[in-house]
Amino acid sequence: MTENFRTGDRVAIVGGGQLGRMMVTDAKRWGFSVTVLDPTPNCPAQQMGAEQIVAPLTDEAATRQLAAQSNFLTFEIEHINTDVLRELAAEGVSINPSPETLDKIKDKLRQKQFLQAAGIPTALFAGVSDKYDILQVAGEFGYPFVVKSRFGGYDGRGNIVINQPEDVDSALQQFSCKPLYVEQFLRYQKELAIMVVRSQSGDIATYPVVETIHKDNICHTVLAPAPIDPRAYQQAEELGRVTMEHLNGAGVFGIEMFMTEDGKVFINEIAPRVHNSGHYTIKGCSTSQFEQHVRAVTGLPLGETGMVVPAAVMINILGNRTGPAQLHGLREALKIPGADVYVYGKHDTRPARKMGHITVLADSLERAFERAQLAREYISI
Repeated sequence: MTENFRTGDRVAIVGGGQLGRMMVTDAKRWGFSVTVLDPTPNCPAQQMGAEQIVAPLTDEAATRQLAAQSNFLTFEIEHINTDVLRELAAEGVSINPSPETLDKIKDKLRQKQFLQAAGIPTALFAGVSDKYDILQVAGEFGYPFVVKSRFGGYDGRGNIVINQPEDVDSALQQFSCKPLYVEQFLRYQKELAIMVVRSQSGDIATYPVVETIHKDNICHTVLAPAPIDPRAYQQAEELGRVTMEHLNGAGVFGIEMFMTEDGKVFINEIAPRVHNSGHYTIKGCSTSQFEQHVRAVTGLPLGETGMVVPAAVMINILGNRTGPAQLHGLREALKIPGADVYVYGKHDTRPARKMGHITVLADSLERAFERAQLAREYISI
């Protein structure tokens, strides 16, 4: 049976930042109306024509108001109210990915336990509750190791590397009674990522494996496809697919990985949403991750995921000062062959805040990387 989609069917998004902004563009292209829930007035998604409910992301009444207006509900961030989402799903609201999957993933200790139970390779880990527990695990893992917050961490926030016993007290002081777990420090050669999508009918598709280059725990550069050994590439691709097979709900997932010196691949973290490492897909692939997510959560068939060019490089535009956002260097950057600049519409900039990104398409990774770096030198916000 062919399902008819009505012009004006509404997609609701919890979160209206840059990820929501880019989803809005594709949803409205097909005639969907869009409402977002976000605490910042005139948020990036609202600027693209979405209606906005201004409230905290975890606000129960606002989430219910959002759901009441929606035919399809999704999210662009993990740190939201899963209790009310579970209740809404039980009441028949179409929510994707599923609240159960979100609950499993946003608690990073539960996420690790899920990977372990599924037989998916990941770093050794252990739950801890105090200094004694941490030192006990240190005796097993050795130094260095990583203490992580179970909830709310992103871009390296919520992670502290412990190099010696004396570091534990300062780490506990910084975490200030947050629930924690400890993870083995993997000595990796490269960081990888893959975007994987599942439709409501259960079809799974994978995007190319990419290399992600981080500075100060923030993703700065994405190389697509990843310049790695074919065996490691195949392993990463298969791990992405297997991981998705063990999760519930439709939508795009970002899966981050480590590749060790001997070419083995381990899952690092899962994001049940569109992801920074997939921004290159906007023009680099037949179907962008944002269009793909809209397709998946609204029950439309998945699009093709292959690249339309031999190589793409994405570089994040991060703030380097504090104050009102002011874009400089756009004219010069757009003169570079294959370069596109995406600005997120955030009103204020601050150091390390993601303000936009640059994507360069080319016939080789070397040429795309060189041009992307040049474009980044021109741009400031």
